[in-house]
Amino acid sequence: MSNQKYILALDQGTTGTTVCLLDQRAQMQASVNLEHEQIYPHPGWVEHDSEVIWANVCKGIHAVLEQAKISAAQVAAIGITNQRETVVLWDKATHRPLYNAIVWQCRRTTEFCARLKPKAKTISKKTGLVIDPYFSASKIRWLLDNVKDARRRAQQNQLKVGTIDAFLLWRLTNGQVHKTDVSNASRTQLMNIQSGKWDEELLKIFNVPQNILPEICSSSGIFGVTARVPGLPDGIPIAGIAGDQQAALFGQACFHSGMAKCTFGTGSFLLMNTGNKMLRSRAGLLTTVAWQLKGHKHLTYALEGGAFICGAAVQWLRDQLQIIKHSSEIEALARQVESNEGVFLIPAFVGLGAPYWEPEARAALVGMTRGTGRPHIARATLEAMALQNVDILMAMEKDLQRRIKGVRVDGGAVQNDLLMQMQADYLGVPVERPQQTESTVLGAAFLAGLGVGFWSGIEELQKIWQVQKKFEPRLTRTARTQSLQAWRNAVARVRG
Repeated sequence: MSNQKYILALDQGTTGTTVCLLDQRAQMQASVNLEHEQIYPHPGWVEHDSEVIWANVCKGIHAVLEQAKISAAQVAAIGITNQRETVVLWDKATHRPLYNAIVWQCRRTTEFCARLKPKAKTISKKTGLVIDPYFSASKIRWLLDNVKDARRRAQQNQLKVGTIDAFLLWRLTNGQVHKTDVSNASRTQLMNIQSGKWDEELLKIFNVPQNILPEICSSSGIFGVTARVPGLPDGIPIAGIAGDQQAALFGQACFHSGMAKCTFGTGSFLLMNTGNKMLRSRAGLLTTVAWQLKGHKHLTYALEGGAFICGAAVQWLRDQLQIIKHSSEIEALARQVESNEGVFLIPAFVGLGAPYWEPEARAALVGMTRGTGRPHIARATLEAMALQNVDILMAMEKDLQRRIKGVRVDGGAVQNDLLMQMQADYLGVPVERPQQTESTVLGAAFLAGLGVGFWSGIEELQKIWQVQKKFEPRLTRTARTQSLQAWRNAVARVRG
């Protein structure tokens, strides 16, 4: 049997769970993705079955070990990255959820969040976040108030709550460890991002008891070890945890202040490392914790802007409109026309995210004529994915008071060359696609590897990261300005 060791990375995302094995050079040795159902009990509500997610994690672990033909004993450490604001409430004794996971996209707490407006300054100052149903705190409150006996049982210390990372860690350790990392905790709207601790005033505002929340830890270091996990020996360290967007920033080797990445997933998310400096946005962005490394006293911060719908818009074309049969078909379809001919998709299916923060806004397809066809709608969808990121980048530049030199990209959609060229054209800066585009997985693996000494430090990780293709802007300044103005005019039509 080989003595070679590997990192097992779990990427629990919005539409599915990816499990990967990476070697010392961070090369993917095996990868499995298992989708789960999106549950929509009411308009604007989004849920996942947490038990299905856990079952898919177990299936994925078994599948990658079999695919790579290695022994589970060769796993040096496990890293977890996850859909961030999604929350699970579970029974401490049975480990079973009391209700479906409430997904970050869910808007059921919109009315409650609207009543919090008088507390907006306090919440923003402590958390770096705006008041929005997006974040976890209002979802936790909803669960405690709407699941039978939940609040009473929480007070009696019978329940646990957490983001998906905390739920998976609990299951991986057979209920021995209830922890989360600073990046995930910073997205709950319950952690003070200066102290890195749960905040008493915020807990009171959202009426969440601290005893059901996980312990906050650094992003790299041993959280616990496996116990009674199907297919794995006991004692494997879980040594890295980060929310998916922070993990992608780390996986893109954006280790220094001013470096930025954009992840194209279900939504699209631009993050820029601001170092140990907590930069407060005046342009509608979020200040968030990027990570905290093992042995480091200080937190690393980031500016963030997210568009709630990105790749999900392509899924909408595929599943609801049935314009395409497979997501990969959209590039060829969009290339059938030279321009969108004035057709714009504003993908506000669950409201507008940064920098607008308008949860009541709804999607629209505007500018259509009798000559509009499937290719125009496909092209408008790709352009929307790129254009909404421009709004975010320009807000970042406003906060920074300087131009950003380039953006590193990752996620499934970055294999679409037309979309990447559109992104470079509309941003007006180079877009770099790395050799390893699964940056979220890579970030989780990097953090876990650092946590057990699998890699020596960020200097070694910087050498691993390599550019696969660089997209330079081709649009003239005039053409870019005109396109951006047409886009903003279209967005204005769905805003309140």
